[in-house]
Amino acid sequence: MGRRTPASAWDMERLSGEALSAEPDDFFDILEERRRSNDLSHALRSFNPQRYRGATPISAAALNRMVLESQYLSYIIQEIVVESDEPREAVQEEASAILDEMSQNLQLGFIRLLGFAMTKVFKSVFSSIYVNEEGLTRLQQAIQEHPVILMPNHRSYMDFLVLSYIMFTYDLSIPVIAAGIPLMGMKLIGEIFRRSGAFFIRRAIGSDKLYWAVLSEYVKTIVRTGYAPLEFYVEGLRSRTLKSLTPKLGMMHMVLEPFFKGEVVDLSLVPISISYERVLEESLLAHELLGVPKPRETTGGLLKARTVLKEDYGCMHVCFGNPVSVRDLVKGKINRRQYNLVPRDLPMKPNKETQEFVSGLAHMIIRLQERNAVLSAWNLMVMVLLQNLQGIDLDLLTNKTLWVRRIALQFGAHIRWPKHVLDSEVMSSSLTLHHSVVRCERGRVYLVEEAVQEEGVFRRAAAVLMCASYRNQAVHVFTRPAMVAVAITTAVSSRTDDVFHHFKFLLELFSNEFVFIPDQAVQDYEEGCSLLQQSGVIGRSDEEVYVRDNGQESIVFLRAILQPFIESYQVVFRYLCEESSQTFREKMFSTSIRSFVMKLLISGEVQSYEGLSSDLQRNVLSALLRMAAVTKTKVDDQNEFRVNKSAVKRIWDMLNDGWTPRISDARL
Repeated sequence: MGRRTPASAWDMERLSGEALSAEPDDFFDILEERRRSNDLSHALRSFNPQRYRGATPISAAALNRMVLESQYLSYIIQEIVVESDEPREAVQEEASAILDEMSQNLQLGFIRLLGFAMTKVFKSVFSSIYVNEEGLTRLQQAIQEHPVILMPNHRSYMDFLVLSYIMFTYDLSIPVIAAGIPLMGMKLIGEIFRRSGAFFIRRAIGSDKLYWAVLSEYVKTIVRTGYAPLEFYVEGLRSRTLKSLTPKLGMMHMVLEPFFKGEVVDLSLVPISISYERVLEESLLAHELLGVPKPRETTGGLLKARTVLKEDYGCMHVCFGNPVSVRDLVKGKINRRQYNLVPRDLPMKPNKETQEFVSGLAHMIIRLQERNAVLSAWNLMVMVLLQNLQGIDLDLLTNKTLWVRRIALQFGAHIRWPKHVLDSEVMSSSLTLHHSVVRCERGRVYLVEEAVQEEGVFRRAAAVLMCASYRNQAVHVFTRPAMVAVAITTAVSSRTDDVFHHFKFLLELFSNEFVFIPDQAVQDYEEGCSLLQQSGVIGRSDEEVYVRDNGQESIVFLRAILQPFIESYQVVFRYLCEESSQTFREKMFSTSIRSFVMKLLISGEVQSYEGLSSDLQRNVLSALLRMAAVTKTKVDDQNEFRVNKSAVKRIWDMLNDGWTPRISDARL
């Protein structure tokens, strides 16, 4: 099958630049010096960052005035006045109130205060915070040349604190940060965050035309003036599964518009990968996935959570990727002359070409975040543990983890595995660090909870989902080879076209579970095949793909990585076909499907506790919506779904047929 890569494809290898070493050595522990020096001296030292050369320094108040006096906002306000028949002064006052609620008020004094406090916290909870200094050198250069957009992944509330702390430590311009509005409601803490550069965005904006206009103009003014580096999470939300999320495109469109309209020469997008050996919110996230309401973000709640700060959370890696030039990427993908036809100050809806470019760029940034992630021994250990929920001997766990490590390195993963330390000690220290999830008794490793009744199933599910979240930090390394492994062993034949056809089906089905750049199925398939071929797992010709004799063990392991997702999707399909009414509300679905999965777990009909995850359940609905097996409408301000049961059954049958392998299967 000769499949050419389209000219418009995203060149991931070129954009990745110089790759990290497989076992990253070029990281520096910024806490090492903090442990030797005075915290107050660090906070009060001189701070003279080099700024964007094209920027004229302005105050936060002046920035706000520029927004309120902009022609764009004036145009939108006039539209609202005509549509609503409200007095212009009232709409202007509302716009001003929105901006007051939203805007940051970055002040160096509060950065110093936060820097002093965070040094105390970081030294308490983390053994090390590793940063790639070469990436910071590239960032320093980029900040001087063009407006910079910092784009980290989002796994913990610590994310934006640690980035600002690193920028302060290395004399880099402090970023302004898009934050959720619940943080603003935290007394005192919310104001400290505002004065440390956070600006606050409502979670439910809906069709509020004025709010969108104020937010859009505020973001665009920050970008076009080069006021400060702008930081936002392209995933939109903190990932409760620690797995990459499908990007949200609203903020992406806002930051790119000044470039499209020729108001800035270029933009530098900096993908940032934050990797935690242990996440502070691990238990909270697992329980949220199981339907336990998320606690409100309050100062009192933060103070009560101080017990969390007495735990050991191991080390953190922060990798600043190569700055990505939007000007370079846009060549051949968008004709920017269209923007010359409309005055810059007037709103312009992006056309299909622009929407596809922005979507592809956002997905590409997440893929770059994944490529630069640094894995720990624990990320690999849980892959084995999740395939042995009944428990496993420590010696066997060690041997299998080392085997998984070899595969991960062959697939291009970056792994922190301490040198000059016995493998048994690395394993032992990881088990100790994650004592809340696993225990070791008489040389055998178990999850912390083992019970069979409903309450026990819930406790066991929480432990499984915590382990799964750490597997998810590494799952991107294996996703494409694993999907090829499933396709090879379950397609109707070993013919290349049949294998690729089944791969495409899996890619379409799981496009909300894993991040794939749109319209790059061929490239994803080639990546998966190439990694397996280079590792000696498969062989292939133009007509056929086959598993080599010495590749069987790897194929079984890779299939088992996808098994929890496949089984969980099968369970949801079964519920929709056999138990669900034809129409249902979203809230009812969550409750009903959780009860259904719980019964199947208790009876032993299914093994995958991940079917209880609310995020996975929503992903199944999203997949069925995309595949036209479910439709969604708004009824009484709630989402109502209508199921085409025959269409769901067809997809279910394809997945069932595809999970019955032509090649013998067994657990790792």
